[in-house]
Amino acid sequence: MKLNARHVDAAKAKEKAYKLADGGGLYLLIKPNGGKYWRLKYLVACKDNLLALDVYPVVTVADARSKREEAKRGLDPIEVNERS
Repeated sequence: MKLNARHVDAAKAKEKAYKLADGGGLYLLIKPNGGKYWRLKYLVACKDNLLALDVYPVVTVADARSKREEAKRGLDPIEVNERS
């Protein structure tokens, strides 16, 4: 199930960090201090990589999906982050 603003706002901090998946490698990392961070997991040359997009609510659900799609269009995700 895809995330929406209501899901993200309702996510509460727990004792350990946890993830809420949105699909396509995009997820929201909720840390014990209550911070909410957008992350994108992707493969390059058969190696897992992780791109930190930004924090919620600075980057909304729609913005995070847009950044994910930009990376999927063949742009290097690291360059995408540097251009933002």
